[in-house]
Amino acid sequence: MKSASLQVGNFTFEWNSRTYVMGILNVTPDSFSGDGLMAYGNRIEQAVRQAEHFLKYGADILDVGGESTRPGSQPVSAEEELERVIPVIQALAGEFPDALISIDTYKAKVAEEALRAGAHIINDVWGLRADPALANVAAVHQAPVILMHNRSNPASVEVREQLGNAYLGAEYEDLIEDVKRELLVSVELAKQAGVEERRIILDPGIGFGKTREHNLELINRLGEIRALGYPILLGPSRKSFIGFTLDLPPDQRLEGTAAAIAVGIVRGADIVRVHDVKEMARVAKMTDAIVRSSSHA
Repeated sequence: MKSASLQVGNFTFEWNSRTYVMGILNVTPDSFSGDGLMAYGNRIEQAVRQAEHFLKYGADILDVGGESTRPGSQPVSAEEELERVIPVIQALAGEFPDALISIDTYKAKVAEEALRAGAHIINDVWGLRADPALANVAAVHQAPVILMHNRSNPASVEVREQLGNAYLGAEYEDLIEDVKRELLVSVELAKQAGVEERRIILDPGIGFGKTREHNLELINRLGEIRALGYPILLGPSRKSFIGFTLDLPPDQRLEGTAAAIAVGIVRGADIVRVHDVKEMARVAKMTDAIVRSSSHA
């Protein structure tokens, strides 16, 4: 690893010591998994309640997102995204001052405001390719940035123009080598803007422009991506590759998610991004007890 640890606010990630759990707070009306908080009345109240549950049962990070990234979802404007996430981040930061908050966005303007509102980490599903200014925001705020590999076909014309046609298909000459190479392009964008290497986390982008077989292979060969030297975030929770494998809808993918999380940890995942925090924190703790060299109480 390029750095053994990472200090974020009062929190220290000690890489290799245990798996960290990121709980998903979708401030959207159209989340693929049916957990979008805007579908259930007062989103701020709902978010605080869900965050409280997550923190109680083992979440280390609260990941707040205001735009659905499910296939076929419509992009939202920066203004609408800000309207959704900023009040939630402010409420979470006020209610849980010690909690780590990440903002799930690819827009520089949203990230900037979110960091000012109390977020600590930027989680970019486009790996700094969609908005060139986002890398500068991360650098100026000295915020860790999660760079995800993505070959989805974005609905937004602006994003498509900036990404170039090379990233639209799900065709790979060599899956692992292609993912590694494209992740390193994102790493370069971050470093050129002044983001320190120790603040870079990589995400192979399970489900983003990849077939079921691609996703299964990526999880099984995750160690090859971790060999690049950066901490790895894995986000398989409730995704369609589990649904296709088990022939089950999103609300019945708990066991499939658990299997993907356990194997992912064995293969080198440092952070797991999940909807079902209580259950997956237990899976992570048990898997850590088996595979990590140090024991955990």
